[in-house]
Amino acid sequence: MNNKLTVTLGKILYKNKITLLITFIYNDPIISKIRNLGGFKWSKSNRGWLYPFSNENLNMVQQELSNLASIRFDNSIYNTLATKPIRKPRNISESNKKVIRSFVKYLEGKRYGESTIKTYFKYVADFIEHVKNKPLEDLNNRDVELFIEEIFIPKKYSISSQRLFVSAIKIFAIFLPECKIDGLKLARPYKSKKLPIVLSQGEIINLIRCTKNLKHRAILAFIYSSGMRIGELINLELKDIDINRSQVFVRNSKGRKDRYVGLADSFRPLLSNYINTYEPIRYFAEGEPSNKYTAGSIRLFLKRSAELAGIKKRITPHSLRHSYATHLLEHGTDIRLIQELLGHSRPETTMIYTHVSNKSLMAISNPLDVAVKNYKSKKKNENDSINYLK
Repeated sequence: MNNKLTVTLGKILYKNKITLLITFIYNDPIISKIRNLGGFKWSKSNRGWLYPFSNENLNMVQQELSNLASIRFDNSIYNTLATKPIRKPRNISESNKKVIRSFVKYLEGKRYGESTIKTYFKYVADFIEHVKNKPLEDLNNRDVELFIEEIFIPKKYSISSQRLFVSAIKIFAIFLPECKIDGLKLARPYKSKKLPIVLSQGEIINLIRCTKNLKHRAILAFIYSSGMRIGELINLELKDIDINRSQVFVRNSKGRKDRYVGLADSFRPLLSNYINTYEPIRYFAEGEPSNKYTAGSIRLFLKRSAELAGIKKRITPHSLRHSYATHLLEHGTDIRLIQELLGHSRPETTMIYTHVSNKSLMAISNPLDVAVKNYKSKKKNENDSINYLK
């Protein structure tokens, strides 16, 4: 190890998130190591590499780079975080802020989920800030359309985001009947009908095999073997894993529904090894003792594992859930049972996997294959006839 080379680790606020900053004098082996790990981003303005901050990520970076350089921690960076604003305050009048707070209470009273309330609050607050000093009772459908035209389109927001915004405004119009917004005339854009990205079973095994970190490997194997959503795995508590009955209780998932999923026999040794090694206290996946793991960290190490496994598809944790459902269908599991295992409210949602199932595709005879087969059969019969005449 070159004692003259030092890598400095610290924390900065980047895009309103606490982020790990890695700085050092230019060094090819360290840069190559960082690129191989995956998930790092070069920041020209900070003159260093950025990575989502967590104690686990900090320990991982320290462990991976300690053989190449001495590690120094810059505590002065930590101390500046408390004085930095999280985001620029919205320019909204106090009277309108009061209306928005009442709208949030209205949503809570209607028992909307926490995530939905946060999303609707954001969109309604952004919309009210955009119309500036226009009285709320004078808001109309054209104001909604202008917000989409002037904010959503230039910033290239997704269709799903626009649909959520329209849904938020429809509910807001019901909450504030004095305004002139006609929710019935607000149209959501059609959903994009994209097929899910699915990995083959060989790719799944290779992905897990290339994930060297024990905790990371256990998380990826658990998501695939159970078909859980990433949020469900993050919220999963150890008490909900029933090893004796080989099942997992998924509590209060999407749509406030509970369900059971199976615990794979082949996952048991990995599960036992992980729990005995890391000794989680409350949650299956913990960043710090008794604290939930973060979705961002899972996405990052999944990306790194996919690169190591040579998988070129752009996969997310949800791709493992898609793969679970598709492989069940290919193995002959009834679509209704798959719907129950996934926690889908409507069978139409589960039916999408019939479009990506290899079993369904393989059952179809390709016209070119049929034509070639018929041609070969015809030529064989002609040759047999000629041989017979001789």
